Amino acid sequence: MTQAQVSSIATPELAAQADPELKRLYWHSRRGMWELDLLLIPFLQHRYPYLSAADQQAYQDLITCEDQDLFVWMMRRELPEDSEHKRIVEMIIDHAENTNSDQYRTL
Repeated sequence: MTQAQVSSIATPELAAQADPELKRLYWHSRRGMWELDLLLIPFLQHRYPYLSAADQQAYQDLITCEDQDLFVWMMRRELPEDSEHKRIVEMIIDHAENTNSDQYRTL
């Protein structure tokens, strides 16, 4: 997806309609834990389209992990053993800490 295509998409729902792969990732990024949703969904919306193919694959691999593992990694209680998971987790946390455009930021 090009930058022009991404910028023309106003909501995740419209993005999902425009790109079936993004739709799949959006629903796989929705987790059973609200805390994870608050980290993963904004990252998917704002950063994922601009990642390299390798980083996109790392994100896709990451979201196949169990919620409990994702939670302890995102809360920095443990580090993932896999270096690719570790790198993408750091990117997600960095995005959450340094982005003010998220609608849930004040919660």
